[in-house]
Amino acid sequence: MKVEGKNAVREILKTELNIEKALVQNGLKDRESRALIDEIRNKKIKIQFADGIVLDKNSESKRHQGFIVFTAEYKYAEFEDIVKSVKDKSQSIIVCLDGVLDPHNLGSIIRVCECGGVDGLIIPERRSASVNETVMRISEGGVNHVKIAKVVNLNNALTELKDAGFWVTGAELGGENLYKADLTGKTVLVIGGEGTGIKKLTKEICDRIVTIPMYGKVNSLNASVACGIVLFEVLRQVNGK
Repeated sequence: MKVEGKNAVREILKTELNIEKALVQNGLKDRESRALIDEIRNKKIKIQFADGIVLDKNSESKRHQGFIVFTAEYKYAEFEDIVKSVKDKSQSIIVCLDGVLDPHNLGSIIRVCECGGVDGLIIPERRSASVNETVMRISEGGVNHVKIAKVVNLNNALTELKDAGFWVTGAELGGENLYKADLTGKTVLVIGGEGTGIKKLTKEICDRIVTIPMYGKVNSLNASVACGIVLFEVLRQVNGK
């Protein structure tokens, strides 16, 4: 897997993920680039210097900023480990994605989840975007700091979370006003896929549905934007502000 761009590379250096080598553009003399090169060297990672055209050919995004690192495939967390990690918490937030297919949306949601300090992100094995180079780049390194688990059956996972004391909240049109709902306690936030929303059976498992009030002519929000709005309303209530 390739990780591109200064921020993403800087963040992945903070993890224990195995990095095979770093491809760095020749002639980078600015302070930020030199500092990042020193960080890579301090990690004892092999550096291959090359002309920009070589990095362009290796880049998926074409926005590598002179840095590409090659890593092992992303290793997902275990769902059971996420559940165990929050067993004794009175306040906890887990985000579940129901059919988010766009890797750009997944990357943005991971970034939102990292900023919100969620305890875990759950995605289905099928009919879902997975962590890849695009997700790594869009998440700006957030993928390295959020526990992400893949599950065979999302509805079974939600049922298990309910049994563990979580209140499952779906974000969808036609529900309770987000700002009037009580979102404290252990919360699972379910975000539906682009254009499809939360599936019918999944919605039936939810304890409640909340809706973001909107005042324009377009009646839907991007999945990552909706996730951010609802997640930070949960955090506002939890933190009492």
